[in-house]
Amino acid sequence: MLIRTKKGEYRADNTGVLLDFLGVKRGAIGPQKINGDVELIAPVPFRLEADAKAEEGQPWTLSTYDLDRCGERIDPAGWDFRRYMDNPVVEWAHRYDIPAIGKIEKLNVDDKGLNGLVYFNSKEYDQFGWSIGQRVKAGVIRAGSVGFRVIVVELPDKETAQDGTALIFRKQELLEFSICNVPANPWALAKSIEAVKTDTKQDTSFSSFWGNIIHTL
Repeated sequence: MLIRTKKGEYRADNTGVLLDFLGVKRGAIGPQKINGDVELIAPVPFRLEADAKAEEGQPWTLSTYDLDRCGERIDPAGWDFRRYMDNPVVEWAHRYDIPAIGKIEKLNVDDKGLNGLVYFNSKEYDQFGWSIGQRVKAGVIRAGSVGFRVIVVELPDKETAQDGTALIFRKQELLEFSICNVPANPWALAKSIEAVKTDTKQDTSFSSFWGNIIHTL
């Protein structure tokens, strides 16, 4: 997990370090509201199951509730992406010093996680953004990363923590989404067009029913 505060940028190698930055007392069980302005980067990988037509966008699961490799979970019900949709850019590796390489449409939350359609820039005006899309299509790049502002975190009780859960993000504001190279959550997957069509046949409510970032050097 990567952290940015007003004092600088840091890497949290364990939950204890992250809790210190969040100002949460260790051993305090239950939801804890975060008053400071703390921004986090959570890398999430995907598996490309089939080719997606550029005009249809690449179905993508940006985040799930599954336990990631850092011992943390992100509650899908807690996502607030209203402001993000005013400027739904897709970045490369959280870099603000280069133009966005694409955008997201139809962002929504279901019981599986935070989902959307990623559209990469056209080759006509952005060779780099288009080339990232081609790498995704070929399965060469296999990770995405959500950047979010923490609002409420929860320290689990002993029973909940038996599966390795050390921290649960209960409320968080989505700030941006990036394509990058570092995986963390094995269940945050890109979805094939055919898989999406199958899902929507079973459940027609494809739209949502739940309803600043650190950059790497």
